[in-house]
Amino acid sequence: MVVDEGSSPPHPKPVPSKELTTRVLSALVMVAAALLTAYLGGWAFALFWLAAGIAIVVEWTDMTGIEPRRLVQVILGLGLAAMTLLFLLDVRLWLSLAVSLAFLAIGAFVVSGAQKRIWTVSSFIYAAPIVLIPPIVRAHPDLGILGLLWMFAVVWATDIAAYFTGRTLGGPKLCPPISPKKTWSGFIGGVVAATAGGLLVAWIGQRYDITLPLTFPGIAALSIVASICSQVGDLGESALKRHCQVKDSSHLIPGHGGVMDRLDGFWAVCLIVALGLLTLDPTV
Repeated sequence: MVVDEGSSPPHPKPVPSKELTTRVLSALVMVAAALLTAYLGGWAFALFWLAAGIAIVVEWTDMTGIEPRRLVQVILGLGLAAMTLLFLLDVRLWLSLAVSLAFLAIGAFVVSGAQKRIWTVSSFIYAAPIVLIPPIVRAHPDLGILGLLWMFAVVWATDIAAYFTGRTLGGPKLCPPISPKKTWSGFIGGVVAATAGGLLVAWIGQRYDITLPLTFPGIAALSIVASICSQVGDLGESALKRHCQVKDSSHLIPGHGGVMDRLDGFWAVCLIVALGLLTLDPTV
């Protein structure tokens, strides 16, 4: 997620030191967990992202007031778990998706009202890329852990740079009706940092004879697109929270809010990578 930036200079609103410390410590724990499970791969990595996907379904359905809420959360969680299990058992992706869609249909069936059914379906659709794409990238022969590190670098660099650039430089607001604190300076700072981060990952990988299936100009261009999509993903989640009249998707992560608040930008990058995977291997 791209964090909201502060007010315009010359007097940016300071972040209380205790709050900033909490945010940093929570971020370090999350980064360490993501990198460790990425290194381990396999079941550990897939289960890490399954947990994230289930948390997203719970947060989404809590925010939108779906009933019977816990029953729907269990059904959709089982659908995501089936998706993960079938992937780990190397079942064809289309069959994994078919089984998961059956759980989605059941979850939508038990909900009353067309609007609530739409929220139910959208919660699952939002969670599915988070559950599925990172393990697919980790296992992909042309991407592997370097592809994951590129995804992490682009999103994290966007997040950090947008936050500090926006707070330092301020200036015109990016999208006041949705997120009043975000600025164009933060947006541009995020894109620049993400491009540098993406190229750095590719360069380090090349030093260890690990390459991505793109040239350096291609990686720079894709990093720019991914950073923009990451920030659009953040705005999309902000719009959902504003619609539901909540400040955070939950209070699960100290100093950050919920899992959706941390993974909205990563979700958008997962979609970009999914399109790339279809290009690399249309039979996936």
